[in-house]
Amino acid sequence: MWVRMAPPLPLIFFLLMIHGVSSDDWGVSYSPSHICALKDSTVIMRCTYRYPTGHQIKKVFWTNEPKKGDESPDLSNDPEYSQRLQYLGDKQQNCTVRLSHVTLKNSHMYYFRFITDKNMKWTGVPGVTLTVTDLQVESPERVTEGDSVTLRCKSNCALTDRARFIWYRNSQPLTERRDRNNELLLQSVRREDSGRYSCAVDGHTHISPAVQLNVMYPPRSVSVSISPSGVIVEGDSVTLNCISDSNPPAEISWFKGGTFVGSGRIYSISKISSDDSKTYKCKSINEHGEKYSDAVTLNVMYSPRSVSVSISPSGVIVEGDSVSLNCISDSNPPAEIRWIRGGMIVGSGRIFSISKISSDDSGEYKCKMHRSSEDRSELRECLENIRLLVLLDRYRSALVSCGDRSARSRCISNKPGVFVFGATALAVAGQHETRWKGKPVLSKLVSRTNSEPALALALNQHPVLVDPPRNVSVLMSGSGVIVEGDSVTLNCISDSNPPAEISWIKGGTIVGSGRIYSISKISSDDSGEYKCKSTNKHGEKYSDAVTLNVIWWKGKPVLSKLVSRTNSEPALALALNQHPVLVGGKGTLPGTSQC
Repeated sequence: MWVRMAPPLPLIFFLLMIHGVSSDDWGVSYSPSHICALKDSTVIMRCTYRYPTGHQIKKVFWTNEPKKGDESPDLSNDPEYSQRLQYLGDKQQNCTVRLSHVTLKNSHMYYFRFITDKNMKWTGVPGVTLTVTDLQVESPERVTEGDSVTLRCKSNCALTDRARFIWYRNSQPLTERRDRNNELLLQSVRREDSGRYSCAVDGHTHISPAVQLNVMYPPRSVSVSISPSGVIVEGDSVTLNCISDSNPPAEISWFKGGTFVGSGRIYSISKISSDDSKTYKCKSINEHGEKYSDAVTLNVMYSPRSVSVSISPSGVIVEGDSVSLNCISDSNPPAEIRWIRGGMIVGSGRIFSISKISSDDSGEYKCKMHRSSEDRSELRECLENIRLLVLLDRYRSALVSCGDRSARSRCISNKPGVFVFGATALAVAGQHETRWKGKPVLSKLVSRTNSEPALALALNQHPVLVDPPRNVSVLMSGSGVIVEGDSVTLNCISDSNPPAEISWIKGGTIVGSGRIYSISKISSDDSGEYKCKSTNKHGEKYSDAVTLNVIWWKGKPVLSKLVSRTNSEPALALALNQHPVLVGGKGTLPGTSQC
């Protein structure tokens, strides 16, 4: 306590009172003397004061800067406090004050000061200490699922008022009370407990900054989505997305069947093909575990392809047999199949059966593929045909089984019959193997001579010989002598199937084509050797040469022909005026000497 005196003026005492100690009847008491308040809260600093009787209070105010010798500032006049400070006391004994919306800067020691009518001034020293604090959440940075975790709501001082703490996760209040004083207990923490936590005190607006609680856990809920959804057609682009819930984020691997094909959350296939029609799954893995998704199937649609027809049973088909035609195709979805014969639909389904077949069933059969209504693939009509050849029942007695190599010698040495060699459609002619355009045929071995077997196909119930040219010869039209200026025709005779193409050769020079070779107005220049060449896709053969020999008789050309009078004495005969005269030996010509 100190007193300032200024004679001859009345004595003025300026008393500084220590808390809890009074000097005579002067004093100020604060209750409590220390206050810890939350930021943005309202603080009430309670106090009482006393003074001797005979004094009247002229002025009361609060200050936070007591000055010795100078007047302390009145906080009610300070712009920073004026709107928030409210005096609740009187000029008798109560000096309580209220300070609203306190800030961290408001942390000070505050004093009450009063002045009496006798110019006595008194400041309550020491004052009341105000500490303003905010809240902070204390939490571990990372926890693993199943751990026990404690979060603390911390302040810089112990709050004066009894506090009830409120906890928030992701700005939403926690409805289940798991707090203890300023602590939040999370026993056996779950991945659902991850989030941003903050705390507050009930009845106060201040909320602590949020702190992230990061709960680590292995992958779960692993699945695969396909884009685009719906039907997938060959040539489309397809994306598979691996969806996985894990912390930390997992590494993704892709498997096609059981084979690793890629990594990363997205797996893309551009221009997808039927080879990509498989099951796919992804594996999600992090430091806490791994998990596979369920497998998804990529079902790639494509148009019919690789269409073929098989016949059962294989081999020769005879009237009365039962025959099944099987249409084999590759398509997705499976194609609708129709059977067509001669432009008419005769059946549907993969198998077309004919029981008790007859020659009327011979013909060309096609299987036609149709896409389903769900197939977005390019519309394409796929046809494959096969010729069904039926032998009349009378040929049945001639059938010989030759289904394996060991039977071939028996087949060849046996009487002529019908032969078929399985799927290779191999036909045996003599000691040679022949293929018919690489396609299955119904073959029949026939023979015109004991030494020359030939291959025949049973077409339209009639055996048709398939041969290279043979028995090629030249037939000359006309008989006797042909005089210069006459017309001569050479005819090439050839046995072949299919029919052969004919070329005519004089000496070594091609002079014509076609079965008939004609010479009009013949002359000596046409003398020479002539032969024909017969050619088809199975071979070629030349005829023997024939000679056109022009001889002059009395200045006229004649066509000579060798005839024989006896087996040992050939002679030249000339056809003159249609009367043959022997030349050579003992014959003579009229009006000539002996030759």
